[in-house]
Amino acid sequence: MDPLFRTVDLFGFYVPPVVVWALAALVPYLALSRLAAWSGFYGLIWHRPLFDAALYVILLGALIFGMPVLMGETM
Repeated sequence: MDPLFRTVDLFGFYVPPVVVWALAALVPYLALSRLAAWSGFYGLIWHRPLFDAALYVILLGALIFGMPVLMGETM
């Protein structure tokens, strides 16, 4: 079984891999969101919540699909 998509056992509770990926994507999302707020980039954005949701989904997808490539696995 692929170690990147294995169910995690956390104190007797089985956590789906998507939860682990979602928590891992939260860190760069928060960093980019703070950077965008600090730099004034959000002033150019029409709908900030929609932009934030799209940014998080893009980061989550990049993490899920990019991690096997970074780990050296071939498709």
